[in-house]
Amino acid sequence: MIREQLTLPAPEALAAFLNRHTRTRDCLVQVAGLAEVTYRGRAASTADVGTYLVLVKQDGSLQIHHPTGIKPMNWQPKTDELLARVDEDVCMLLASRRSPLELVQVVFLLPQVALALELQEAGAFVLSGSEAQMQETLARTPELIEPGLRVLDRELLVESGGIDLYAQDGQGRFVVVELKRARATQHAVSQLGRYVRSVQGTLPVGAVVRGILAAPSITGPARVELERRGLEFREISAIPTLATHREGTQPSLFD
Repeated sequence: MIREQLTLPAPEALAAFLNRHTRTRDCLVQVAGLAEVTYRGRAASTADVGTYLVLVKQDGSLQIHHPTGIKPMNWQPKTDELLARVDEDVCMLLASRRSPLELVQVVFLLPQVALALELQEAGAFVLSGSEAQMQETLARTPELIEPGLRVLDRELLVESGGIDLYAQDGQGRFVVVELKRARATQHAVSQLGRYVRSVQGTLPVGAVVRGILAAPSITGPARVELERRGLEFREISAIPTLATHREGTQPSLFD
């Protein structure tokens, strides 16, 4: 599992380690130690010098964690470029993306340990209940997919098949939602694309129809295809029970 481990690495050694393992994008990289974090993009922030855990996952996503709490203090869900370099005798990691234009800079002042871990792909996660039950629950609580979403119809028949959920978003745009209990594949993306085209064919020219694929996870090739088609993904890792909803309590991802 451990591909490479460094203890108290020098700046040059850490920079080489980070560039070597982030470029292959086939392992999980962790660096723990004293650091400073700066973010520039839609906003700006600086985390004072402290002890942090920096994670770079195989998909290039970046997370920076405090010693306490479950949420990262800073993160990049997608990075277009990861680059480590030595500047003024410290190692700096630059994680950038082009759209929107964002940059996270981590300055490692006293790194304690750096790990490159080979993790095997986890088994597929499947939501409990049938796909029909998932559809019924999300039709009643569409805010779990997107705030402001209003379901107009279920199993709407179009020329290419039956749409799981047909909805409108908060801006009045029509939304086609395809639901999957397990990891979504390229087949699900193609299916969603056909449904979107079918709905567009029934609306006036110029009408905007969004397509959302809602599932616990999605394969890498499927995500690439989804983005190429201009479609969207929503992670649904848990859903409330119908009994909970009927009792009038606020639905939660943790119910």
